[in-house]
Amino acid sequence: MTFTENSIQIFNRAIADYHVTNSVDTPIQNPYPEGTIENRLYLKNWIDTVQWHYEDIIRDPNIDPAEALVLKRKIDKSNQDRTDLVEQIDDWFLTKYKDVSIAENATINTETPAWAIDRLSILQLKIYHMKEEATREDATPEHREKCRQKLNVLLVQNEDLSSAIEALIQDIAAGRKYMKVYKQMKMYNDPSTNPILYKK
Repeated sequence: MTFTENSIQIFNRAIADYHVTNSVDTPIQNPYPEGTIENRLYLKNWIDTVQWHYEDIIRDPNIDPAEALVLKRKIDKSNQDRTDLVEQIDDWFLTKYKDVSIAENATINTETPAWAIDRLSILQLKIYHMKEEATREDATPEHREKCRQKLNVLLVQNEDLSSAIEALIQDIAAGRKYMKVYKQMKMYNDPSTNPILYKK
């Protein structure tokens, strides 16, 4: 099984586990051992899945403004946790390939493996929910057909993105590409760089 096949299997397990209750308040029960890449991938998708539903909830035009502010804070924290997980996954790749001899003409990719895997995780959520819409019994036939067409595009994108990630991993393993991890520099989260915070 390739890395992306394994990742997709884990992502879909997390999505299925979440939808048993379909509640953003459901506590995570990560089935994979601490310290494994599988554990990190499951947690990554769980965060993405909960945030997907946060984003649905906050778009309710009748949401109470106070509740919306609380939810906005949760979304901010979720984004921070998501970025942290991406960096942890990239650290795993850096450790795995630390002894690879890098070719003299090796190039760097526009994104790291983990950021591409981040997109793969979110893509599984798009596929899951587009399937729901394509088969929703209370929707019009036109709506279902439009969603089926979108689903077909997402499935092709899933194949293409998986192939691209596998090619990148193989290039890193062979020394044809190398990777760097630029640690996050989110200035608005830092009281020393956000002027609204440090001027108080």
